[in-house]
Amino acid sequence: MNFQPLGKRVLVERVEETKTTASGIIIPDNAKEKPLSGEVKAVGPEVEGVKTGDKVVFAKYGGTEINLDDKTYLVLNIDDVLGVIK
Repeated sequence: MNFQPLGKRVLVERVEETKTTASGIIIPDNAKEKPLSGEVKAVGPEVEGVKTGDKVVFAKYGGTEINLDDKTYLVLNIDDVLGVIK
């Protein structure tokens, strides 16, 4: 992947959630919501507090989806990143 976000933006790959519940019920793909967390793959030059490899939680309606190398990523403004998962 060769992508560098500009300004205060980060490139995030969503983390897939489990497809079954704790009781073993299988959740079909069309019934699941998109995950609101992911791994930072690249950061813009003006971003502080987040680095590549961090796991982050982001706003539900934030960002723009893009496809790179047959994968879907989100380009998020740093204001849409709610926090880092430690």
